[in-house]
Amino acid sequence: MTSRPLSFLDTTLRDGEQSPGCSMTVQEKLQMARALDALGVDVIEAGFAIASDGDSRAIGSISREVRGPCIASMARSCKEDVEAAAQALKQARRSRIHIVLASSDLHLQYKLRITRSEALERAASSVSLARDCVDEVEFSPEDSTRADPDFLCQMVAVVIDAGATVVNLPDTVGYCIPAEYARMFEVVRSRVPQASQVVLSAHCHNDLGLAVANTLAAVSAGAQQVECTINGIGERAGNAALEEVAAAMLVRKDQFPYTHSLQLNHLYPASQLLAETVGFGPQPNKSVVGRNAFAHEAGIHQHGMLANPLTYEIMKPELFGVPHHPIVLGKHSGRRALAHRLQELGVALDGADLDRAYERFIELADRKKAIFDLDILALVPAEKRTATQVQFALRSCEAAHSG
Repeated sequence: MTSRPLSFLDTTLRDGEQSPGCSMTVQEKLQMARALDALGVDVIEAGFAIASDGDSRAIGSISREVRGPCIASMARSCKEDVEAAAQALKQARRSRIHIVLASSDLHLQYKLRITRSEALERAASSVSLARDCVDEVEFSPEDSTRADPDFLCQMVAVVIDAGATVVNLPDTVGYCIPAEYARMFEVVRSRVPQASQVVLSAHCHNDLGLAVANTLAAVSAGAQQVECTINGIGERAGNAALEEVAAAMLVRKDQFPYTHSLQLNHLYPASQLLAETVGFGPQPNKSVVGRNAFAHEAGIHQHGMLANPLTYEIMKPELFGVPHHPIVLGKHSGRRALAHRLQELGVALDGADLDRAYERFIELADRKKAIFDLDILALVPAEKRTATQVQFALRSCEAAHSG
């Protein structure tokens, strides 16, 4: 397979912020944008300029102060939106307006109440206007995966002729399965000659839990840009998680031999910053950045990890900036894991001493969900502990009196 470049558009500050409870202040957006710049994303979709004064000011602040990536603003396919986006982006080093207009008959008929021909006219006129305002114009035929393929191809051709430089084919409602999504890209590339002149982009939602799988399928089918969010936040079930797409690219280079500009060791810090900003983090079992992503409790797994981490880890946590990958002691842990942790705590046990400590450990783990280091040390007779282990005892206690 021939290597080719792949661009990452991060939409945490736009689509991600649309998640319930994920609203951010101007300063919070700017701080997050700086983290995304350090991460090395190619495009930051900073917001939806016409949505609010706060969004417009945030896009303006990011445009002035974050000089690495291209800065983008969302816009509907109308003059007012395009002009608002252009105004907010005017100080960006490199700017992009991302125009969205429905392509499925369901959306055209019930949401917009316009005909296909009216949609094509709107799409062409808004792209033409945006082309004169910014460096790049991206166009998204919303609900592409439920649109008539012939009309979708017609819309794509029209916006390219009008000046679009990036065409995104979004799975707006998370409807597709990977084979279908890949096929849509193949159809557009084969039926629209102009498609070879622009960057094709994938934007997937996770309603069926397939956002990352669909994104990877699109890349295999020729997409040159992927649109993701940190921690996979986004409308409803969320967007394709940037960290998962990036991890797949790293681990499966045999299937995805693409180059990109991401600095992977900044992924975990960006994830933690977002969690702190919005007030909640990823679920514990979340790939790459979840609390348990590199944790091991089962004895068989722990034995393998102690012998060679590659037995149960397909990637090194430190590559993503994850500070450590602990062996978690619980009722499924084995003797070797307990002995290893005791050794880290300065206690060397073997033979019958280790067997007795392990029996007591299992009894404790059956009663207690979380096992701490002090719990583990309490399993060991005092004479087996080293002098380096500090022992604490309460000698006296006095009540404080207010006066």
